[in-house]
Parts: sequence; C-alpha cells; structure tokens
Amino acid sequence: MLTMLLLCVAGFAAGALNAVAGGGTFLTFPALVWTGVPPIMANATATFTALPGYLGSAWAFRRDIENEGALGLVWIILVAASGGLLGALLLLVTTAEAFNGIVPWLLLGATVLFAAGPKLQTTMIAGGRTCPPLLTAIAIFAVSVYGGYFNGGLGIMLLAVFGLVGFRKLHGMNGLKNVLSSLLSAVSVVTYAAAGLIAWDAAIVLALATTVGGYIGARLARRIRNPSRLRVGIVMVGVTMTVVFFLS
Repeated sequence: MLTMLLLCVAGFAAGALNAVAGGGTFLTFPALVWTGVPPIMANATATFTALPGYLGSAWAFRRDIENEGALGLVWIILVAASGGLLGALLLLVTTAEAFNGIVPWLLLGATVLFAAGPKLQTTMIAGGRTCPPLLTAIAIFAVSVYGGYFNGGLGIMLLAVFGLVGFRKLHGMNGLKNVLSSLLSAVSVVTYAAAGLIAWDAAIVLALATTVGGYIGARLARRIRNPSRLRVGIVMVGVTMTVVFFLS
C-alpha cells in the first residue's frame, strides 16, 4: 500500500510538473528505484510513463508545428527515430553496475540543463545562423541518442538544439519537441519492452497518475504568476536527487 501511494504521488506530481515546466523524471525515476525497481528497469519504466504526457502535449501544439531550419520535418523525424533506437540499444548492453555509476552524472547533467534552460533557449533563439543540413542532422541525432538512453532533461536539450539549428518560433519548437519526445519514448519503450525491462505493475500505476497530474497541471499552468519559482523548486529536487544517487 505504501509503495502504491508513493508511485501515485510521484506520478501525479511528475505529470503536473511536466505540464507546467518539465522535470517530472526527477520524481518518477527515484521513486521507482526507492520502491525496489533496478535502476536500468526504472529508467525504462519512467520513459514509458512519460509517453502519455508527451502525446497529449504534442496534440495540443499540433497547429504550431512548421518547418524551420535547413532540414525538413520528415528527415528530422527519421534522424530522431534512428538516434532514439541507438540510445535504447546502448542501454540494453549497459551493465547494471555501469549504469549505477552513470546515473548520478546523468541526473547532474539534466539538472544543470534544466536550470540553464531559459537562458539557453533565449540565447539560441536570438542569435546564430541556420546550420547546414548535415550539422543539423548530427545535432538532432546526438540528442536523440541521449533521449533513447536516458529521458531526463530531454526537452531542454531538444529546445536548445532547435534554437541552434535555426528554429525561431517558440510554440513551433515546443510542438516539435513534444513530437520528438513522443517518438523517442515510443521507440525506446518498444525496445525496452521487447527486452523485458518495463516493470509493468509500477508502470501502469505511474502512467495513470501521470496522466491525471498532467491534465490538472495543464489547467493550473495558466494561473501560475511566477513560474520561475516553480523552476527553482524543480532544480532543488534535481540537486537533491543527484546528491542522493552520488552518495548511494
């Protein structure tokens, strides 16, 4: 019962955070580990539970998505799918011991990216020229490999890359970010499921709680007067989780 309650609370809070500012992985991944799910399986399960929220957000932004930069949308999707598959396959061949050593650094990197997100997005959007198609493909592929391997901080990384390669319309960037996040999560989840890495009992509870939290969070998002305070809170959660995993 305590495990079920923890997963429900973590899933609900993660869904709400993702709807408002992102950072839900900082809650779902540690919650799964603390309930006894091995870290690699916890990473795979957390990716699965984030998928419904990504799909809903992608649908909400569907009218804003348009082609910017030097690479067409079809090519962006194909490159991202290839990178996500490679990242998921890399996770499958990572030993539990190695992943346990990598996780604190992944959490640290995701936390830093999340904290620097607003400044990074503004800088990327405001300056720079459109990247050539090859460099655009390489940048998107690299981020997609990361997203297929570890979901934390993926949204901020995608937005940063979009700004770097020539995207300028933030709503369109958000829409494409959610589309690619959905795609990467779906590719990863299929790969993880085939390898038996999804903890389905916990995944179903988290997915339902995340969906409810995402719906309520989206409704409340419009009422938040100072989202920067919420971002600070999420960063503090990320810092705490990073320290805990470094010490464990």
